[in-house]
Amino acid sequence: MQTPQYSIDKPIDWVNWWKSEAEELADEGKAIAMSAYMKNRFEFYGIPKPNREPLTKPFLLAFKQKPMDEVWQAIEALWHCRKREAHYLAMSLLEKNEKRLRKTDITRLEWLITTQSWWDSVDALAAHSIGSYFKLFPEEKGRVITSWIGSDNMWLNRTAILFQLMYKHETDTDMLTQSITAHLQSKEFFIQKAIGWALRQYARVNPEWVWEFTENVPLKPLSSREALKHF
Repeated sequence: MQTPQYSIDKPIDWVNWWKSEAEELADEGKAIAMSAYMKNRFEFYGIPKPNREPLTKPFLLAFKQKPMDEVWQAIEALWHCRKREAHYLAMSLLEKNEKRLRKTDITRLEWLITTQSWWDSVDALAAHSIGSYFKLFPEEKGRVITSWIGSDNMWLNRTAILFQLMYKHETDTDMLTQSITAHLQSKEFFIQKAIGWALRQYARVNPEWVWEFTENVPLKPLSSREALKHF
């Protein structure tokens, strides 16, 4: 690996450095297998996560002190790449800087959810950066999440169900209920699965609430099985 030079400063230069180094590590056989696992929705370099770490660490470190506008420039440049590993790096960069998110960044976060969308990116965004955003700006939660619950975009629906995965005792059960009951009739696998996952996760801290909820709300069988998996 060629060590990045201190002269590298602009976000796009760091992105280009990472892409160049990733090309050197690319493995066509692994790329085919990784793409197949994702239903061939994305191209891959074929670099497993441990092998990406020597590229990831200096990249993330380079943006530690940079203003958020430059962080977002890098995230957006990576998100426009064809290779899925670039999207993973973008999410890692976002997670490292999620405590610095600004209220206006919700538009960019929604763009990430609704583009390059698949369960791996949406779930990571929902549980981490989206969840963190609404802890920073709880006054935005009602407006934005209500909009996502009623959206025609399935991935926004899923995010509205899952964004409290890490909240534990801070979970807003009214909002969890709203996000679930709005989609009780959904035949979409990813929605049914998300409902069950959200309930199963909350059951770790409040099993009585989840048990009562599943007793009184007509969940789809998949959602119910997932919710009660550990009872």
